[in-house]
Order: sequence, then structure tokens, then C-alpha cells
Amino acid sequence: MTRLMHFVPRYTLCLLILVSSAAWADVDKNVVAENKYSAATQLFMTSAEHGDAAAQYRLGVMYTYGQGVPQDDYEAVKWFRRAAKQGHVQAEYNLGLKYANGEGVAQDYKEAANWYRLAAEHGNIAAQSNLGVMCINGQGVPQDNKEAIKWFRLAAEQGYAEAQFNLAVSYENGVGVPQDDKEAVKWYRLAAEQGDGDAQQILGVMYVNGRGVSQDDNEAVKWYRLAAERDDLAIHNEHHDNQAIIK
Repeated sequence: MTRLMHFVPRYTLCLLILVSSAAWADVDKNVVAENKYSAATQLFMTSAEHGDAAAQYRLGVMYTYGQGVPQDDYEAVKWFRRAAKQGHVQAEYNLGLKYANGEGVAQDYKEAANWYRLAAEHGNIAAQSNLGVMCINGQGVPQDNKEAIKWFRLAAEQGYAEAQFNLAVSYENGVGVPQDDKEAVKWYRLAAEQGDGDAQQILGVMYVNGRGVSQDDNEAVKWYRLAAERDDLAIHNEHHDNQAIIK
């Protein structure tokens, strides 16, 4: 039986706002919470121009999504880069993401890997997981399964579901580690319990076939159902979003 190898990278921006300077002391907390981004744009811009890394990072997010400013990936990259060069971890990750996706810059996996590595070494778990995927695929870095496992495990042990899934895939297929269905089930379960639909579906397959666990159709059905409900919710949300756009 051929096993599908499906490693999952994260393709969304970090949105955590880190308030790190006195310039932020007077910000009305409701301004951002109520999506009144334009009211705060000038304050962010002033702080960013004066070198505040948190403000620079926040402007990068705002330009990415067009929050209070025109949507502009080139401007987003400019501000992420300024923040990243000051060691802002989320900005390092987001800059890596921009290079990986070719948003606001020419797609460059080597640059993406460089920024992911900096963020990963500074503890960003999404960067750790994505760097692992790049090591598996040899994108921007030499292909190295053991290096990938190092990064997957580091993020997985901190509870990051995508890394747990990737580590499970590695154990199921013997990539960078000895093949071990029990270890695969352990990591699939951890990811599934956090709502990862792919992990839920594969865990169901493992129960049907008795791989790494005792064969149990009832458990299989439970995980299949959870995966199906997650798919139904995703379809519902997509339909709702499409209706909103039409309106």
C-alpha cells in the first residue's frame, strides 16, 4: 500500500500585536478591537518612523490586509523588513512567508528559509514547522529529513498542531525517523484533538486498519465524523463569505 506523504506548511500571517514602547501607552484599546484602524494609523506610522519595531510590524499587517491603509504587499514587506532587522520575531516569520509566497517580493525560497530560520531560532513555532517542511522538500535549503524532524519535534512538543501532524506523517512513512505506527498515532491524535481535519481523517483510517492501535470501527467512525463536521463547517463559512461579497 502506497502511503500519501502530505506535509503541511502554515501560510497565514502572525497577527499578534506586541506593545513594547512608551509610545503605545496612550493607544485606546478599543480602536483596534473595533476595527477602527484608520483612527490609529497615524500613531502607528509616527511610532514606526521613529524606529518602534512593534509599530513597524503592525503596519506590515495593516498593509497586508488593507486595514486603515490601502492594501499593499510591497509596503507590508518594507515594514516587516524594518521590524525583522530589529529582531521582531513575528516580523521575521511574516517576511519569510512573503518570500515563500512571492507577495510584495519575488518568490525566493532561500530568503524565505533564512527568515524562517531566524524566527524559528527565536522560538516562533509556525516558523519552526514551516522550516521543517522546507527541509523535507529541499526548498531554499539542502534536503535534510533529520533536520526537518528536529524542527517538527520542537514545534510539536510546544503543542503546534501542524507540526504534530507533520511529525505523525514522518513516523507513518519512516521519513527522518524509524517507521513507527504507534508514534504516528500518538502525534495524529494530538493534532486531531486540536481540530486538525486531516489528522482526524487519518486517525480514523488507522483505527479501521488497526495500525498503531487496536482495530476499532467505533473509534474510526468518531474521528471520521469529526473530520466531516469540520469540512461541513468550512464549506458553510466559505458560502457565508461568498454571500457577504455578493452583498
